[in-house]
Amino acid sequence: MFDTTNIQPAAPKKGTSSTRNACKLCAPLGASLVFKGIEGCVPLIHGSQGCSTYIRRYMISHYKEPVDIASTNFSEDSAVFGGGQNFVTGINNIISQYHPAVIGIASTCLSETIGEDVESLVRDYLNTNGAENAPLFFNVSTPSYSGTHMNGFHQACIAAVKRFAVSGLRGRHLNLFPGFVSPADLRYLKEVCADMSIDAILFPDYSETLDNVHTREYQLIPTGGTPVAHLEKTGLAEATIEFGTVFNRSVGRQSNTSSINSAGQYLEEKMEVPKKPMPLPIGIEASDHFFKVLWDFSHRPIPQKHLKERGRLVDAYVDAHKYVFGKRAVLYGEEDLVIAMAAFLKEIGIKPVLVASGASSGIMQNALAGIFGADHDIMVADGSDFATIREMMPDLKPDLMIGNSKGYYIARELKIPIIRIGFPIHDRFGASRMHHIGYRGTQELFDRIVNALIEYKQESSPVGYKYI
Repeated sequence: MFDTTNIQPAAPKKGTSSTRNACKLCAPLGASLVFKGIEGCVPLIHGSQGCSTYIRRYMISHYKEPVDIASTNFSEDSAVFGGGQNFVTGINNIISQYHPAVIGIASTCLSETIGEDVESLVRDYLNTNGAENAPLFFNVSTPSYSGTHMNGFHQACIAAVKRFAVSGLRGRHLNLFPGFVSPADLRYLKEVCADMSIDAILFPDYSETLDNVHTREYQLIPTGGTPVAHLEKTGLAEATIEFGTVFNRSVGRQSNTSSINSAGQYLEEKMEVPKKPMPLPIGIEASDHFFKVLWDFSHRPIPQKHLKERGRLVDAYVDAHKYVFGKRAVLYGEEDLVIAMAAFLKEIGIKPVLVASGASSGIMQNALAGIFGADHDIMVADGSDFATIREMMPDLKPDLMIGNSKGYYIARELKIPIIRIGFPIHDRFGASRMHHIGYRGTQELFDRIVNALIEYKQESSPVGYKYI
């Protein structure tokens, strides 16, 4: 497993150009995902109605669940005179209609540009209306001009632990901060911890709120989410496992607005909770590392169920080697996801020829050097967009694309298969139930890649092979 603890951003590139079909999403969207992972929480976007509509549209299309995102509905007057009155009206409407336990507030480009002080707005509201029966509030600064949806995600995680974590006598539980993974991945992590008798606080936990059971009546606030009582205990944990390589370093590098890059770092520096960072556990080697850390914590043997899943995965690698070895892939999406996927592709014999992300931390180049060696010939596109990726593709002659559904039109044009992972997936069903991590998630990813290549070979052949 490559070491990510000392990865530093590469020097920023000189010059800028316009973005054409961005390979990223807006920061408040990432924050809203975290809000949906807190029990009883209603997200509030402090800005224009279009921002919340965009977020709702993307999340509903991907998760196939109703998603309520409140807005303070800035108008032209709000942009000039401030959104204080809109804020009060929005809070009152949320409380009267939803009766939330928590309101998570994310700012937007517009409210940040005019200098809205959300903390003062919350304080004034509580002073005027009383705090005794009010919901709990916390807010996060998420203008999209200072980062991507992943920056908004991590900023919201940091804001939540800052708001709720308490210090005190150390407990025997573990914090598990998985980053931006699927609801199926979150359920898998809870299953693994239960199987190893580990008391873990999972945050954020949208495994139910964004993939819930059918109910006869509409739930204004879906069941599920990390309880506030558990967030309070994150400061008392024995350790924090945190998935990721990049976190919020791009924000700190670009604007110097954040010296804390992750929730785990905050708990380590402020409350002395040791942090154990690791890449997303995709692939055998990365999953082995994850289970080893769990074993170090619990001192309990890894259950046979998971060892057998590992063994079946090894067997699958052997069985399908002839289908995948030497294939060339273009990989794109969130930096943490593509870095972990690049290590997995190396493991199965697929060569990434282009690794791209809309984020621009500058860390991907060094991370890939840690996986493939300093002399690797993989093209790395930081701060990229789909138009640029499309222009680079013909010369690279890839056999497949791996990423979210926004790249489908490129795969269609080049007549190559696309394996959909990450977010958003708008043109397929079941994104909430897609596994990515652990032995089980790796098995499902591997099967999908192999079958996509087999199907492509089958459909491209002039002979109707039924046996390949």
